[in-house]
Amino acid sequence: MFKLSELQDRRQQLLSYIKNDELIVLIAAPEYLRNGDVLYPYRQNSDFFYLTAFPEPEAIALLIPDGKKGKFILFNRAEDVAAAIWNGECIGQIRARKEYGADEAYPIEQLETKLAKYVAHTRTCYSLADESLNNSTLVRINNLLASLKKTPVEYAKGLVDSVHEMRLRKSQTELDCLRRAADISSAAHLRAMHACRPGLYEYQLEAELMYEFYRQGSRALAYPNIVASGANSCILHYTDNRTELKSGDLVLIDAGCEYQNYASDITRTFPVNGRFSPEQKAVYQLVLTAQQAIIDLIKPGLVWNQLQKACVEWMTQGLIDLGLLKGDLPDLIHQKHYQRFYMHGCSHWLGLDVHDVGDYKREKKWRSLEPDMVFTVEPGIYIRPAADIDEKWWNIGIRIEDDVRVTSEACEVLTSQTPKVLADIESIMRNSS
Repeated sequence: MFKLSELQDRRQQLLSYIKNDELIVLIAAPEYLRNGDVLYPYRQNSDFFYLTAFPEPEAIALLIPDGKKGKFILFNRAEDVAAAIWNGECIGQIRARKEYGADEAYPIEQLETKLAKYVAHTRTCYSLADESLNNSTLVRINNLLASLKKTPVEYAKGLVDSVHEMRLRKSQTELDCLRRAADISSAAHLRAMHACRPGLYEYQLEAELMYEFYRQGSRALAYPNIVASGANSCILHYTDNRTELKSGDLVLIDAGCEYQNYASDITRTFPVNGRFSPEQKAVYQLVLTAQQAIIDLIKPGLVWNQLQKACVEWMTQGLIDLGLLKGDLPDLIHQKHYQRFYMHGCSHWLGLDVHDVGDYKREKKWRSLEPDMVFTVEPGIYIRPAADIDEKWWNIGIRIEDDVRVTSEACEVLTSQTPKVLADIESIMRNSS
């Protein structure tokens, strides 16, 4: 649970960007129907959660400039004894004030009768939600504003950018959540390595991941699990997870859980039978060496695009050394021939979203790394069958991904507990058989 003072500081910082006759409207994520009368598991909008930590749907928050602290007004579900029999108790208004720091809290049904009080002296209401999202809630608010002869809620991209800039540098509480998510996911990947053997199906390895996520207190995925064996390992976002595991193939697992809405993102690749072939081993070592070289570069002040630039250089030279590319290194890089085998970036921000918010450029210049920024490092090589490639390389897809935090001098690898050295992986799998 976040400290109320931390949440208040975030709201104060956001309010410092608007004038005294303006206010900010925050809209909770809606619930979504899965089928029939069954809803998808609920996940709060990340910006709403970042500023309030409030976890329920049907909630609207008003942030109002008012002295140094500002005001946090919440409209949320009222306690309902009859509804609680079916769905459990909701937070209600008393707990919203006590546990979540709302200065005032009202049942959502009272929005129409209470809103006039808060917009009486307001010139502009800003929203962090694009009009295409939560449309019914925005329509409701705008109809209310129209009846009060007020202008509609204005989508404020500048304020959204400000919140996303705030989210880019993680607090100690956020780092604790990210570390916990990383620890749980690390244990899940290790469990999958222990369980892996020929004859299982990809979904059975996925079940091992899910068991460990749930066992350790995470019931949400940061993204759909990728359990990709054989040729599937060369499909970047493969999620069918239905193929039988075959001896001699690799299996690439890209999976991470959420902990208190904070994501982890880990990829490991290992042999189904526990033993890398010479070609698999050569490609694996190339990817691992490139990844470690990138991690070794990370420190405050490093310009973001230097990570990808270094990765491309390492990967292209490695592909030349393996005979998969032929030619002069600078020319191959300039003509992007490496993209045949390595076609994605090596890093992305990580936080409340697995591909977290935050600009990679500021004022058209690549930004520099700062302490407590968190991101992934994930080089990969994917070799699909082709007439000009020796069959011994076919269907080798390898990605190695870790989560890192920039420290005052270098970086902390949050996912360091997940085995990735060749000898360690083979030893783990050999001792599991």
